[in-house]
Amino acid sequence: MEDDLDRALDTVGPRLRALRRQRETTLTDLSAATGISVSTLSRLESGARRPTLELLLPLARVHGVTLDELVDAPPTGDPRIHLRPITRDGMTMLPLTRRTGGIQAYKLVIPSGSRRCEPDPRTHEGYEWLYVLNGRLRLVLGEHDLVLAPGEAAEFDTRVPHWFGSADDAPVEFLSLFGRQGERAHLRARPKTAGPTGGDPATR
Repeated sequence: MEDDLDRALDTVGPRLRALRRQRETTLTDLSAATGISVSTLSRLESGARRPTLELLLPLARVHGVTLDELVDAPPTGDPRIHLRPITRDGMTMLPLTRRTGGIQAYKLVIPSGSRRCEPDPRTHEGYEWLYVLNGRLRLVLGEHDLVLAPGEAAEFDTRVPHWFGSADDAPVEFLSLFGRQGERAHLRARPKTAGPTGGDPATR
């Protein structure tokens, strides 16, 4: 049994390194977020330092994973973390990014017949951008009650009371980009082809 524990702990270093590189985070950034020294983080990743619960708890919190995901190695020995869906308030949310800070991306699925109850708008710090993939999304935003079809998008300050659900009995799939207050997604549109009269066709 002790051999199994040693093998599991031996995989923690590569998994921590894979997580950090996946999120494009430096050891210095991770040290500032966790309070763990850069040298200790480096030794953990290289396997020179044995992981302890005291070290793993802040690392799991910052990376947004569970302790099981850090310690339990897959049968193949693959150190990569496979992001797991989260079910909350009748929705399934699949994280597409797990960076420390910055814009976070999610795919959300509202199953058929779900969340057609009375809207319960909530507020929190941040800024959100939504893009509907399939179905019809009902978005209650402040005094507005909107229905977004596939291909339509919305962006809003999440300090404004908001709620979303299915506009009918069909399932809904949409993408969400979320950032802390003041962080917004940077969007670019390709310039349109200049017309016969020329001019500046650039779209900003």
